[in-house]
Amino acid sequence: MPFQKRLFVLVAACLNACGALAAGQSAANGATTEAGKELVVLVDTATEMPMSRFDHFTIVEGIHKDVGEALAQGLGKKVRFLALPRKRITLALEKGEADVLCGYQPAWLPGKFSWSQPFMTQVEVVLTDRGAVRPPVIGALASQPIGTVFGYRYPQLEQQLEDAFVRADAPSVELNLAKLAAGRLHHMSAIQSWFDFRQRHGVVRVALHPPLVIATHQTRCALSLHSRISPRELDRALQKLVVDGTMGAIEARYR
Repeated sequence: MPFQKRLFVLVAACLNACGALAAGQSAANGATTEAGKELVVLVDTATEMPMSRFDHFTIVEGIHKDVGEALAQGLGKKVRFLALPRKRITLALEKGEADVLCGYQPAWLPGKFSWSQPFMTQVEVVLTDRGAVRPPVIGALASQPIGTVFGYRYPQLEQQLEDAFVRADAPSVELNLAKLAAGRLHHMSAIQSWFDFRQRHGVVRVALHPPLVIATHQTRCALSLHSRISPRELDRALQKLVVDGTMGAIEARYR
């Protein structure tokens, strides 16, 4: 092959390679830019109304959905929800598969991520059916099975009952309520808003004592260390939701 022809082929190959590299870099930059425009909100599929309701692993309503949408709007981003089982959420957040997970506390979710300021109150209670004696204090629950949810932590019960904390795990709080109604369990842990929501909708079909308050929690958002959102930006956006009444309106919607 003449020298000039070989040179032409070599230059053409180089141009093609450079063009492919540039196209690949452009696509990568486009993907990065697009990813930076969205807020990925992680949601635990074990949560129930009023926090969330799912349809085939897609969140369709609830406080988690409303907070995620309001937070994304405040940050100037589009929202995308990622619904995962409880046992996968810590790793997903640590790996940067999502930006935030809201409605938790550090004691409930150990892991390598940042935490926002508190922004939402949750009251933890123990429900007891009227077929059993209502415990006057947490200590009275020692060595008695308490309905809990797989993968969830209960720091107050763990600390106060220690080895006498007997977990009766189920896939959801709803199933624990069914156990109470069937007489298979006498006590269960729940969040007051979850219980109030069911009472209003007439789905509590078992006679219960007044709830025993275990603790009042100020919940936060866990922020992935890989997120393009800074802790300061997250705190500012959450503070705005509280101050302008958005959080109050969201919570009132489900009372």
